[in-house]
Amino acid sequence: MNGKPVSSANIISDTLKIFNSMLEDIEHATKYIYLETYKFENGPIGVAFRDKLTTKAREGVKVKVLIDAWGSGVNESFFKKMIEFGGEVKFFKKLKLSINSFRKNHERDHRKLLIIDNQITYISSLNFTNYGIGWREISLRITGGITKAFKHIFLINYNLKNTYKFNKKRLTRIVKIGDYEIIRDVPSVLTQRLRKKILHLVNQAEKEIIIETPYFLPTRAIRDALVKSAKERDVKIKVIMPLRSDVKSVNILKNYYLGRMYLAGIKILFYEPHNLHSKFIIVDNNFYVGTSNFDYRSFRYQFEIGLIGKDENILNQLKHHYVDTIADCIEFDYNKWKNRSRWQKIAEALLIPLRHFL
Repeated sequence: MNGKPVSSANIISDTLKIFNSMLEDIEHATKYIYLETYKFENGPIGVAFRDKLTTKAREGVKVKVLIDAWGSGVNESFFKKMIEFGGEVKFFKKLKLSINSFRKNHERDHRKLLIIDNQITYISSLNFTNYGIGWREISLRITGGITKAFKHIFLINYNLKNTYKFNKKRLTRIVKIGDYEIIRDVPSVLTQRLRKKILHLVNQAEKEIIIETPYFLPTRAIRDALVKSAKERDVKIKVIMPLRSDVKSVNILKNYYLGRMYLAGIKILFYEPHNLHSKFIIVDNNFYVGTSNFDYRSFRYQFEIGLIGKDENILNQLKHHYVDTIADCIEFDYNKWKNRSRWQKIAEALLIPLRHFL
């Protein structure tokens, strides 16, 4: 690989600024544009990207779009003109009935990547929808040689001939480039590459852990590791999540886990203004930025991707983002939690068996 893996990096948190930055980079593309996302809807945002991609396809730029079939709010006819000009669109893992269709249909492509001309990569938390405008997100825009690795990873997913049967070991190999690691996950109860990597980082933490996530349903092993890090090694841990996310069942169930965390000394913060949808972790001098939520479903049932590294510039930008986030947060109220209603506790208990699918 020629040049630095990452020549420049920029964290963007405002949804409209992210979309405008992407559209500007798409405008200047000359070779290819590869887009992979969970949700793409027929609204002003979706139309703006569809039209821009159509224009670039007409100019002869190679365009490939991969949208999860579950998350999609559009079909091939929405991209008719783009396809006529040579652009391609695929819908990942269309829903189908089978003996275990409930579990299989939960195995979704949750990745969010935009890759342009072997030069630019976006790893984002946001979808291409209008309803998320105003949410607090994260998009990491990076330039440099690492883009070629992301291109290769995208094409593997794009060219999967059977999205129900595939070589899990091949699709979850960690890609190491300099001081960076690209971590990939696919639906697997056993592999769970991201969960294991996050667990390793938590167990190695010496000073600080910061977790920002829209859905906080940590696995038993991660819960135990966080509590042990806080109580036995005096690691300063902060978990930031929305006061009210867009998933009501998660809003109920997350309360089940918070008391023990608080008593272990973990600081829990709720983002108030609207939904917080960003996804990143800082552990000492390591960062993770990616598409995975901090929950069972992401770790077990979804195609996810993230970047791990020690890049000081990215770390500083993430910490700046975090400082801005907590300015609009309130702290967890243990006494209020302890005295929550019996019906709240019953609702939590009823949701526990469903935690893998929320």
